[in-house]
Amino acid sequence: MSLSDDDAPSIIPLNLTLALAALVVIVSGMKAGSSLLVPLLLAVFIAVVCTAPIQWLNRLGLSLRLAVWLTLVVIGGLLSLLGLLLVNSFGTFVEALPGIEEKLYDYYLGMLDGLARMGLAIDTDRLAELLDVEQLGSAVPGLLGELGNLLMQSVVVGLLVVFMLFETLNFRDKISRALRNPAPSLERFNEFSLTLKRYLAVKTLISLVTGALVWVACLLVGVDFPLLWAVLAFALNYIPNIGSAIAAIPPVLLLLVSPGGGLVDALLLSGAYLGINFVLGNIVEPRWMGRALGLSTFIAFLSLVVWGWVFGAAGMLLSVVLTMTLKIALDSHPQTRWIAHLLGPGYDQPLEEADRPLSERDGDEGDGAGP
Repeated sequence: MSLSDDDAPSIIPLNLTLALAALVVIVSGMKAGSSLLVPLLLAVFIAVVCTAPIQWLNRLGLSLRLAVWLTLVVIGGLLSLLGLLLVNSFGTFVEALPGIEEKLYDYYLGMLDGLARMGLAIDTDRLAELLDVEQLGSAVPGLLGELGNLLMQSVVVGLLVVFMLFETLNFRDKISRALRNPAPSLERFNEFSLTLKRYLAVKTLISLVTGALVWVACLLVGVDFPLLWAVLAFALNYIPNIGSAIAAIPPVLLLLVSPGGGLVDALLLSGAYLGINFVLGNIVEPRWMGRALGLSTFIAFLSLVVWGWVFGAAGMLLSVVLTMTLKIALDSHPQTRWIAHLLGPGYDQPLEEADRPLSERDGDEGDGAGP
């Protein structure tokens, strides 16, 4: 029995209401289970990035299992070395933190006195209470506790990555046995995984280059703890719009209060941060990823708010990655490709090309060549 034309419009609001209700239930479930989902999502994204060197080693003649072991050993060794250097740098930073706080507090009081001398109605004593050195010092133990929790979660994420990589060795065989006609599903999954792998690889490479350039800039300017600020720049590069600005605040403030620093050096370091993120974020990254792998500015900022509300600070860090994963998944199916177009930046694109999958469109673009 087919529906008449008069009945069809009445079904659309009902379907829309059911879809919105399902979305509310899903988002509420993700927010309630964020402590479980955040390590799982981190492990998935790291495992996707690790598949690139595994496949490269497999093309060189190594078996997949041996390639997985070799990749895990190399990445584990590099991360362990970086972790030891980072812990040493952070420990030195914590020891120097009381002196840095006092100098910042003196600068703060001097700024308030200067504004009061200019005639502004400012109660310096009342505002000075807002930045109490003792209150800032009491926050250090809480910060160390959060770092200990982060270390435990890192161990869980590492174990999940190991098991996921070995699980992918026979994943296609499992899908082939589970589905009666696996060809269409495998084709869509292969398209989704290739595009996601390319996006994550390029984003991670851009973040690594950003961290390396920030490390060199901090060394040249003479700010203390350059490795700490480089790792911070690498991590916050995943946060759109405001991540780079947040990463620049601690080293610039530290340079202002350093004995060998000053306003000129702080401005030079700020200019270095601005130049690095402008070149990599607005020129290099769009050229390597292609226009089809972009998000509109509004969607990027909205994803920062939504995923930050759902998963907290980790959601802000992964906001663009999660939204891009959703967009790639929507674009891999013809019936949901129109939603992926709404999430995109809206560049001029032929309609016949926009209806094709992301992987095919990226291959034809002159500025979308991968690394």
